[in-house]
Parts: sequence; C-alpha cells; structure tokens
Amino acid sequence: MRAAKPVVLACLPAAALSALSARPAVPGAAVADGPVAGAGRVPRFVPGPCPPTLPHGVRARCGHLVVPENRALPGGRQLRLAVAVVPSRSPAPHGDPVVFLPGGPGQDAVSDIPEITGAGLNRDRDLVVMSQRGTLSSPPALTCPEIDRFYRRQIGLRHDAPSTGRLYVQAASACRSRLAAEGVDLTAYNSTESAADLADLRTALGIREWNVFSHSYGTALALTYLRRHPQGIRSVVLDGVVPPSAATPGWTWSSAKESFDAMTGACAAQPACRSRHPELASVLTGLVGRLEARPVTTRVTVPGAGPVKVVLDGGALVNWLVRASHTPAGLPPAVDALARGNPAAVAGQWASTRPPGSDGVFAHGLSLSVWCSAWVPFETAREQLTAGLRAFPALPTTVLAQAPQLASLREACRVRGVPAADPSIREATRSAVPTLAVSGSFDAQTGAVRGRYAALTLPRSTVVTLAGVAHGAFTHPCGSRMITSFYDRPEAPDTGCAASVQPPPFTVGPR
Repeated sequence: MRAAKPVVLACLPAAALSALSARPAVPGAAVADGPVAGAGRVPRFVPGPCPPTLPHGVRARCGHLVVPENRALPGGRQLRLAVAVVPSRSPAPHGDPVVFLPGGPGQDAVSDIPEITGAGLNRDRDLVVMSQRGTLSSPPALTCPEIDRFYRRQIGLRHDAPSTGRLYVQAASACRSRLAAEGVDLTAYNSTESAADLADLRTALGIREWNVFSHSYGTALALTYLRRHPQGIRSVVLDGVVPPSAATPGWTWSSAKESFDAMTGACAAQPACRSRHPELASVLTGLVGRLEARPVTTRVTVPGAGPVKVVLDGGALVNWLVRASHTPAGLPPAVDALARGNPAAVAGQWASTRPPGSDGVFAHGLSLSVWCSAWVPFETAREQLTAGLRAFPALPTTVLAQAPQLASLREACRVRGVPAADPSIREATRSAVPTLAVSGSFDAQTGAVRGRYAALTLPRSTVVTLAGVAHGAFTHPCGSRMITSFYDRPEAPDTGCAASVQPPPFTVGPR
C-alpha cells in the first residue's frame, strides 16, 4: 500500500484531498476528545490523526466528521465520528469508493477494517469507514461494562430463569443511568440519525457517488440510509439481511429455525452423517426439553479465564446452536456426546462466547437504543411467543418466551428510557438502486429468507444464498468474489461460484 496515493481518487475536492494526503495514519495516536459544545459549521470533515482503535498494520488516512448529537437541537453538543479511508490495493482504483456499515448495532467499524480488507473488498476501490455514533471509536462510546460482566456471569446461570433476566435488567439500568449522568442524549443514537451521518459524510468528503457494503445490523442501517438519503448511492450490498420493516425480537426465531433445518438437513444429505446421526433433528429438540427440565452444570477451562462454571438449560442450548452455526462440522458429535451425558464440547463452546478482555468494547448502549425504539415497540410479547411456537412448536414455552440472542430484552427496554421510534422507521425500502442481497443457508442470526423478503421492493436486486455458510457471507471466497464482481457490474454480477458452494462435511464421531 502506497502512503502517498491520493484518497478516493477523482472524488474528493482538492482541499480535502490535500489535507488527507498530508496526514498519514499514526497508529496509536490520540484521537480528538468526544462531544463538544456546539460551535462552528456542521456537518464538516476535519482531517486528523487516526484513532487508537485503528488495528495495528492498517494504513489509512483519518479524521472525523463533526455532526450535531441531536439534529433537532442544532446548537447543542456536537459529535466527532471517527473516519478512516483505506486505499485500494489497485494502483489505479475506480473513482467510486465503498463505504462500510458493520453489524451490531454496536460494533466498531474502524476495529473491523482487517476483516473487510482481508476479504478483498478494497481490491480496486478505496474503503471509507466511519464508526457509527455511540461506538468505541466515536465517543461518547455507549459501551456497557455492566452488561459485559452480566454476560460472563450468565454462562453459569439458568439462561431462562426470571432471576437471570432480572440481573440483565439491573445491568442495563446501571449502564443507562451512568450514560445519562454523563450527559448522553440516548434518544439521539439510532438508525435514523446514523443514516443522516452517512449522507453528511459523503457530501463532506466531496464524494459524488459511492457504493455501500453492509453486514448484519448494518443492512438495516443501509436500507434506512437508502430510503431516506438515496442521493449519491451507486449500489448496495446487503450481507445477512435485517429488514427494518420486519425486525422484531420474535423474528430471530425464524432465522434460528431456518439454520436448524439447513444444518440438520445437510447432515441427512451426507451418507456418513446420516448413518451415524440419523435422528439429529429430533435428538436436538428433545435435548432442549430435557435440559430445560433438568439443567446440566459442569466446569470447563476457557483460555485466559481458567475454570468456568457452565449451566446448560434449554435456552442455553438454543443459543449455543447460533454459535455452532459458525463451526458446524463438529455439531453432530457434540450433540451426540451431550445426549450421552458428556456436555464438555457444548459447554466449552458456550463458555467461549464471552471471551476475557472484551469488556467495554461493544456498544451495548447503542444496541438497546435501537432495539428499544425500533424493534420492541412494534411487537407484543404474545406475538413474540407466537413466532417461537411457529418455528419450534415442540419446545417448552419457557424457552420460546425468550427470543434467541435477545433474552429479557423486552424487560430491559422498560428501564431504557427511550421512546418508540416514529412508525415510518418500519417502512419498506423501495429503490431502483442496484442491490445484492447475499446470505448463508446456515445463518442462524439473519436467515436467508430475509434477503428474499427485502428484495421484494428492490426491483434491481440480485439475491444469492450460499449453502452451508453462516453469518457473514463476505468471509467466504465465493461471497467476496460475488461482492467485488457486483461493484464492477451491478446489473450483471458474476454469481456463478454460488452453484458450487456446498455445506462442509460433518465430523461423525465414534459410535
């Protein structure tokens, strides 16, 4: 990568291009402090040192976008949102860069740069990365060490117990009180404001036209951005789709069911797996009920944390399946061992979902602000339970009452203190901008059906599902190849590799 290469070739105005070129990345350099009292023109882009969160070895030119914390109060506090522009690998990049929108909500985009460049998404286009308001690189960071500590403790508690839910609500309440005491306007951290930030960034950098790459929650932000600020958007990639018009706590049940059927079906399609584990689906659902009635307690050793107490009940097993979708080869023998009284494999994976050293990194406060304003108010508890019953009618209601990945969310939102979003946030995005919706058939977090759903109102869309791939299709060689092909030819991307992608062979284990 050449440090002297102009950023966003032929797109930035001369003044901005000169300012960025004069300030190479300084890994570890201090970034400007967080929000400041209203002063100066907003929005505006200010070149400067890269944030200390920029991963080691990443070459970028940086600065921050200055925007109002609350656009309804233009004279109020201003936010400085961290921006990094990563040069293309090509010596002659295209003039339309790619802007990256990560998952969460709450994941820090600047911290994710190596994953995106590792997939080659800056092959022949510069990569523009802005950490969303409220995330780690763009203070105030709505991180919640209180919730991080709860999640580590939750591993050793009954997942579905009301007492566990109360501990989560206490942690969420403590985080909310601390952020409010720090002067954070929690109503200003949502997809609507973040979409406006993206529109402001493009104009502040002088970029005439760019392409969007979005992943997971980032797809909800991308669809909101496309609907509200379509100017200057050349094309959009949605990887692991979260349509704002459908997203609720209960919708996660359909994703879990789709992944469950795909994984157990793939085992049935492989002769060795089918022979060794002929009843994988029924064994799994039976284990959920059995563990919910009689949880198993064990201890496992987690690297960096030592011995950890683990409680496996029905809810824990359902949520473990979400984790297992990323490493599905070992799922059948792990389930078989659990059924035979050996929980080590499942417990070890479940305990590693919250690694040591991760406190204060993910912005749980942003997650709650989005979920509690745009998801929870638009679904009742009964509707949430009905979604679970529709997906897994044989599971205990105590399991089905807690949506996968979002246990006790409805209770936590009662203490969050953010109002319901305007119902317009739920409108379907209708656009003629070329769009690629790519999903994995094993994705237990954002099921492939959601890509097909979003495409119904996107007439120039291409929809692809990669067999046996989990959440994050861009990390698969075929996925990244399709995405870069799409940016080159949005109307006719090369999706041919998808036909040859097959689920990986399962490990069958001893009899």
